[in-house]
Amino acid sequence: MSSETAPPAPIRHHDHGTWLVRFTGRVLVVCPRCGGRAVVVPRPGLSAPKYFSQLLFQPRRLTCAGCGAVADWTAEQRGAGLVGAVPGGTEDPFFRRPLWLQTRCAGRILWAYDEEHVDALAAYVGARLRERHASPTMAMFARLPAWMKSSSRRDEVLAGLATLRTLAGLSAPADRSDAAHERGDRPRHHGSMYFRGGPYA
Repeated sequence: MSSETAPPAPIRHHDHGTWLVRFTGRVLVVCPRCGGRAVVVPRPGLSAPKYFSQLLFQPRRLTCAGCGAVADWTAEQRGAGLVGAVPGGTEDPFFRRPLWLQTRCAGRILWAYDEEHVDALAAYVGARLRERHASPTMAMFARLPAWMKSSSRRDEVLAGLATLRTLAGLSAPADRSDAAHERGDRPRHHGSMYFRGGPYA
């Protein structure tokens, strides 16, 4: 029997079409009052959404444990429907506050909504084999920028994600990343609507 050990199996990632909206249930942002870490979550007492897309229409509350700031958000009413938030970019989709989890990476800005989002990105970036099992139309991983998918940038991006993971555990205004400043680069609204009959996104 050979004493040689077999090479480790390549890290495989299976993309089942995860949408970015899935990670909007909890978003870490820069507090509008003190500049520390605040969190945006659905307002207390709401029932769990049946579809992930409904997260974009749920009333939200921003709270800061550091200074006590509180703010509420509700979707805009337009006729018989609600105009939903649009995820993406370095601002949260509800209050348009800069994301707390931002860092400079490969000459760009690497961002995430919370720790779960960071872990999902790290699992994808770190994989040597990537398999897609769903349409890429709305899938988060298929829509990532090329520099994040490049094998030549893998170590750099993983290091950036490690920085975001560390930032998630910090909360003081002085802990804020120099990348988390006002830029107004929130994506333009693309017409997401929610009607009584169901979600459309």
